[in-house]
Amino acid sequence: MNFSIDRRGVLAAIATLAAGPVLAQTAAPFTVRIGYQKSSTLVVVLKTQGVLEKQLAALGVKVSWHEFTSGLPLLEALNLGNIDISADVADTVPVFAQAAGAKLTFVAQEAPSPAAQAIVVRADSPIKTLADLKGKKIGFAKAAGVHYLLLAALEKAGLSFKDIEPAYLTPADGRAAFERGAIDAWVVWDPFLSAAQRQSSLRVLADGTGIASYQRYYLAGTPFAQAHPEVLQLLYTELQKAGAWVKQKPQDAAALLAPVWGLDAATVEQANSRRSYAVRPVVANVLGEQQRIADAFFSEKLLPRKVNALDAALFQPGT
Repeated sequence: MNFSIDRRGVLAAIATLAAGPVLAQTAAPFTVRIGYQKSSTLVVVLKTQGVLEKQLAALGVKVSWHEFTSGLPLLEALNLGNIDISADVADTVPVFAQAAGAKLTFVAQEAPSPAAQAIVVRADSPIKTLADLKGKKIGFAKAAGVHYLLLAALEKAGLSFKDIEPAYLTPADGRAAFERGAIDAWVVWDPFLSAAQRQSSLRVLADGTGIASYQRYYLAGTPFAQAHPEVLQLLYTELQKAGAWVKQKPQDAAALLAPVWGLDAATVEQANSRRSYAVRPVVANVLGEQQRIADAFFSEKLLPRKVNALDAALFQPGT
């Protein structure tokens, strides 16, 4: 009798041990596809340090990285299901994606960094005030944070979007056009802004202070967010750590990012000094400016339909 009981116990233990690997395999390993831009500082830090790969490997998750030149195509890829998570994009970009019917989940937000984007003119430009932009050709990236900065600055000067000639340009193309005089003014964000300030002869006409707060958002496709909240939680935690590290160790962060960005460390440190990098949850009552952005773009007929900023899902870290 005792032998039979022991035998059954041993068999049960063997079955329990065998179930472990089977269960682990059932939670099938997969690859999370993360889209980012060169200016996606915190994600670039995590990518360069290999932090996410190490942390996600414990969950049986691999990472693939996909670089984009600007935020709009990044979120288009998210909407099409070609990537799962988007690194930080300017506050304007989700509005365009929502207008296109994208199913987005806000994962996190960086607190405002208004001085990290600006409208610049050449040092010898006759443009002295925002009102002087009337009739001028202005270069900027469509749907980027600078797009709203320009709209808000024009409104402040009593102008509208139709009062200027827009030139939709990536940061690299915008700088080339600016330096050869093909555009009268250029609206750009860091680190491209700092690089141009340190390497070109220009003057800041206005930054976002008192005009546009410039909050950056991390997003995921809603189906992915619903299926893998543990991945979003890990990402959120590591973003907070990375943000704190960049601010606490500015020289170390600049040394890490400089070769990745192809910029000198002093330029990187200047750019990082203007960004808050304070990663926090996205809650409904902080989306007021998102709605103002959506309304401004719709008013200028830049969006095909009205957008309710609160229609996007909100990830709640720690829940």
